[in-house]
Amino acid sequence: MVKRTFAVLVENKPGVLSKVAGLFSRRGYNIESLVVSETEDSSASRMTIVVEGDMRILEQVGKQLNKLIDVIKVNDITEEETVERQLCLIRVTTEDQGSRQEIMQITEVFRCHVVDISRKSLIVEATGDEDKVQAVIRSLKPFGITELVRTGKVAMIRGMQ
Repeated sequence: MVKRTFAVLVENKPGVLSKVAGLFSRRGYNIESLVVSETEDSSASRMTIVVEGDMRILEQVGKQLNKLIDVIKVNDITEEETVERQLCLIRVTTEDQGSRQEIMQITEVFRCHVVDISRKSLIVEATGDEDKVQAVIRSLKPFGITELVRTGKVAMIRGMQ
């Protein structure tokens, strides 16, 4: 099994996401990460899809994506030099001032931001590559993570195209 990252430019209209996701699900592959957003051109959206599966079949999926009517362009950027980021929001329990201070120190080390403070919890915003986000989560876990939400990977190929 291999992990592939596809950057897919599609028409920005209803139902396109369902068609693209359906292509993977029909082949029995779970999409590990899927991020969709409008591009600099409001008529197009960009999907960054991370999926794990058999290399030969994933290559076929890439080719079949190209055949979908609403798909403008498909790039398998797995082997490319890319800039990758994820966003993660983590609610952490803060029972006392000591734990709150430790959490604040961890956020400084990882260059995270505290985006909400209440009497019993903090919400930490972490951005970075997958390894950094995972490291932040591991570091905060002993304090008691009560809620966690994260985006999938967004990626762009480095340099000029």
